[in-house]
Amino acid sequence: MELRSKVPAGPLAEQWERHRSEIKLVNPANKLKHRILVVGSGLAGASAAASLAELGYNVACFCFQDSARRAHSIAAQGGINAAKNYQNDGDSVFRLFYDTVKGGDFRAREANVYRLAQISVNIIDQCVAQGVPFAREYGGLLANRSFGGVQVSRTFYARGQTGQQLLLGAYQALSRQIALGKVTMYPRSEMLDLVVVDGRARGIIVRDLVNGRVSAHVGDAVVLATGGYSNVFYLSTNAKGCNVTAIWRAHKRGAAFANPCFTQIHPTCIPVAGHHQAKLTLMSESLRNDGRIWVPRRKGDTRSPNEIPDDERDYYLERLYPSYGNLAPRDIASRRAKEVCDEGRGVGPGGHGVYLDFRDAIARLGREVIAERYGNLFEMYQRITAENPFEVPMRIYPAPHYTMGGLWVDYNLMTTIDGLYAIGEANFSDHGANRLGASALMQGLADGYFILPYTMGDYLAQGTLDKLDPAHPAFRRTQAEVSDRVDKLVAAGGRKSVDAFHRELGRLMWDQCGMSRTAAGLRQARDRICALREEFWRDVYVGGTGEDFNQALEHAGRVADFLEFAELMCHDALHREESCGCHFREEYQTPEGEAKRDDARFGYVAAWEFAGVGVAPVLHQEPLEFAAVHPAQRSYK
Repeated sequence: MELRSKVPAGPLAEQWERHRSEIKLVNPANKLKHRILVVGSGLAGASAAASLAELGYNVACFCFQDSARRAHSIAAQGGINAAKNYQNDGDSVFRLFYDTVKGGDFRAREANVYRLAQISVNIIDQCVAQGVPFAREYGGLLANRSFGGVQVSRTFYARGQTGQQLLLGAYQALSRQIALGKVTMYPRSEMLDLVVVDGRARGIIVRDLVNGRVSAHVGDAVVLATGGYSNVFYLSTNAKGCNVTAIWRAHKRGAAFANPCFTQIHPTCIPVAGHHQAKLTLMSESLRNDGRIWVPRRKGDTRSPNEIPDDERDYYLERLYPSYGNLAPRDIASRRAKEVCDEGRGVGPGGHGVYLDFRDAIARLGREVIAERYGNLFEMYQRITAENPFEVPMRIYPAPHYTMGGLWVDYNLMTTIDGLYAIGEANFSDHGANRLGASALMQGLADGYFILPYTMGDYLAQGTLDKLDPAHPAFRRTQAEVSDRVDKLVAAGGRKSVDAFHRELGRLMWDQCGMSRTAAGLRQARDRICALREEFWRDVYVGGTGEDFNQALEHAGRVADFLEFAELMCHDALHREESCGCHFREEYQTPEGEAKRDDARFGYVAAWEFAGVGVAPVLHQEPLEFAAVHPAQRSYK
């Protein structure tokens, strides 16, 4: 396996424009002859499918939801970044680029991040043209707010439902192409394997989740836009269906997996209420614009928050990071919340919570202004907790949210398998070791609307692909392997539910490979994962049949993949003997408790090659070189 980033030569600010001018093109008549398979219909997948179809390609789009509109992108709340500088507060393409690289603790590819910052300004224009109802100021201009890790206001938003509105925009573009016959939609279809022929991705194997039928689909290229893998922790802010299956199966077929241990813990989530819970709820980072985070100064203080005077409160982020205050980056805000709770100053049941208080903002701006900005978020919080945030502070605690790791891709977003692309959260490329808030939507739409439609043609124009059909031996063999695996899961006659295994794996990963990690804990987790995986295949109970609607079977297949992937995640975390961004090894920290990088030993992307289940993966390194910025110790003080 060889990692060729294909980053263009020349000045950073000119690379993307030059690359677009030099890559090969497919003429309009020939585009009609190509079929592209897009797996996933969220922001990245829907925008890619719509854009490729608009160019003339024939597109098949697959999603496991009953409608493309129900992709998890709909859950994004706070906003989308763009370097428009509408606030005239000093923002620029370079500042967005630098904030993103610094926020990721200098573990992202510089050229990809700069391109993302450049394209950000086009995304807003595209979405406004689609009719996305961004918030506007009194005079009609688009409004902005701030997110963590920055000192400007560059985030465009639609109250607390930005992801939903952006997805509706992408969905209407996709629907237009469906109506024109350029996109064929396959809902309730889950990709269970990738078909590789002569080193090229030529198709996928999917299972119809309604009738259980396993089928093969042939294409000239495959695009994975299947999101992240935070559900490896069981409890996360992700929808319950989010999984690692598509990118993990691609990894097992030869796609390198980059930085799997880079997983983001979001600081503002509703705390766990009890063992009955199967999911956690995100409270948008945008709330940190006006909410102040604090805990009691005294350990074990159980008074009502409104009874605790200001001089007995510790606004710890404002104290530790005066320049950024409550808008410190997510990884830092999460670790500090854990720290004060571990000291015994946490609030709420079990002491696993900190306060997010809007008292001062309400007094300054008025209740109506706060309701206008965050009304749906306040309502959601009150429905879940039976507490009114207008009257008492919210209680929040960190939770798994986003994954910066993913399939390794080059500058064209192609993986190490020719013809296989990964976009959005499914790849590793833009966020390094920590994603800044409001950048996920930006990356998903940049990849789908503005990058992949250009770079796809460069691959397709380079040669003639053989005509294949599902009767090809490689398709028949892969389809048989998928069917055998489904039959094996159904036939397992154990005593434990799939959910029981998933819950135990999630607890293990949260404890040993979550917000903080140690070498001893990671080794212990890796050994236990291997044992748990063997126990799963020996003692899991699925029930039902494979020829019918069977949600236990769906879950079982995803958990089986998590049990393989979790071992790689721990292996990567153990290998990276440094702390950077969300990867916090307790052995490697500054005297102030901040992450301590080791650029000399680990200034690279760790791309892992699959060597077999239970076998140590093979490491490939892509050195990270910086021309426009100089890696330095992050400081937000």
